[in-house]
Amino acid sequence: MNILTLLIFTPILFGLIIALMPSKWRGSFKYITLLATLVQLGMGIWIYCNFKSGAAFGGINHEGQFQFMQKLPWINLDLGTMGKMQIDYFVGIDGISVTLLLMSSVVMVIAALASWEITSNLKGFFVLFLILDMAVIGVFCSLDFFLFYIFYELMLLPLYFLIGMWGGARREYAAIKFFLYTLFGSVFMLLVMIGLYLSVKDPVTGNHTFNIIQMMNPANYEQGSVFSILSHQTLFGIQARTVGFIILFIAFAIKVPVVPLHTWLPDAHVEAPTPVSIILAGILLKVGGYGIIRVCVSIFPDIASANAYWLGLLGIISILYGALNALAQKDLKRLIAYSSVSHMGFVLLGIASFTTEGISGAVMQMVSHGFLSTMLFFLVGVVYNRVHDRGINHFRGLATIMPKYTVFVMIAFFASLGLPGFSAFIAEAFSLVGAFKSPSVNGLLPYWMAVCGSLGILLGAAYFLWTLQRMFFGRLNLKGGSVWRIALTDLNLREKIALAPLAIIALVLGIMPSLVFDKINDSVLALVQFMHLK
Repeated sequence: MNILTLLIFTPILFGLIIALMPSKWRGSFKYITLLATLVQLGMGIWIYCNFKSGAAFGGINHEGQFQFMQKLPWINLDLGTMGKMQIDYFVGIDGISVTLLLMSSVVMVIAALASWEITSNLKGFFVLFLILDMAVIGVFCSLDFFLFYIFYELMLLPLYFLIGMWGGARREYAAIKFFLYTLFGSVFMLLVMIGLYLSVKDPVTGNHTFNIIQMMNPANYEQGSVFSILSHQTLFGIQARTVGFIILFIAFAIKVPVVPLHTWLPDAHVEAPTPVSIILAGILLKVGGYGIIRVCVSIFPDIASANAYWLGLLGIISILYGALNALAQKDLKRLIAYSSVSHMGFVLLGIASFTTEGISGAVMQMVSHGFLSTMLFFLVGVVYNRVHDRGINHFRGLATIMPKYTVFVMIAFFASLGLPGFSAFIAEAFSLVGAFKSPSVNGLLPYWMAVCGSLGILLGAAYFLWTLQRMFFGRLNLKGGSVWRIALTDLNLREKIALAPLAIIALVLGIMPSLVFDKINDSVLALVQFMHLK
């Protein structure tokens, strides 16, 4: 069986085992879930190590250049004189996919370790957890739009229940808000997907197709079809291709999230249990960025380049707005949630530059932020599980009683603010290099956007360092007094095992960014060349 198919469906097999086990064995559910994620991580490492580099493996709009492909007929309908409808189970990866796959596999292991704090309805929690695991991996592997959409939608239901059943006091509100935001984007994405299907024909079979790679080739569009480049059809007075791009962009921008479509994120993070917050920040936001690259930019390159200014502007607004909001927060988890809005703004800015440096920086930022946000939300969960409080002003001098915890917090904070030597510095630097280079290379972005992006890094340093000073240094002063003093024990073995690899990865990627760049470079070059940009 294809390795990607095994990677996708391994979690659901373990989930089925848990579902069939009697509830009296609930103590073993967490070990089975951890085993599932470790098996998946092992396969992810094997795929990464055996992934081939070179111009012949750039992927993007060349089906033969994707690796570990599997294409099987799935749904076949005879439409009579109109031909056949064939939907394939079609999976494969390029350089951009493989790095996000490996990152997601690591994050799911950490989320599994964090889920050991869950005490109620363990069977339901871990089954939903593993269904979600399958869905997010499936999104990064799918090359058929119909299959992509199914995995994309499948993420929604487990997250809704994981937040709504195991979340905080306002969990129902946060879950419904998340559900409605995501469903809003997905419903309209379905309409564009159908329009693309009716516009594109497979050059071999002559049938309409959901093949994403075929959708990238303008020659495969029927003359006069709604999304043909030469089409003059309009929707609401706007060119149909522009409307299609905007709808798809909104659907993925909700996931990123891009301001002003971000308001579900702080509520979802604050109310979600720690493992769900880890998955939301570490993986779900990257699904949005990946979708913009794989679908929006690749299928509608002409519209994307024509509107690069507005994409860059939204990126800058997200960077500054997220950073300023983080600076004003008194809840530690909400602060980190807004910092995610700011950091993901660099992804959109890098993509909007349409330069090799900018897009490479955007992918690196997704990988780096995946690890760092996982580390940050895990650290918040450590304190919250002990005293059920996250108020920044309710803690002072934690370094005196939790020195090991403080060390990991300092690593996570300094890495996230872009300190040289850590992964976020490389990612943000390349995104800004792309933004600075864009005006002179293709004239898509003005110079002031790169300057504003740099200001976002400064604000990031401000809110992280101020939080570090308030919570961890000075004389010990806790809101809960001696009760908190006893409860706030330092890190246990499980927590150290979860945090140590994340700290090491953040440092290693900062020193050896080629671990990511070597894998993504060919795909990024192919994408830039496909955009007809130098």
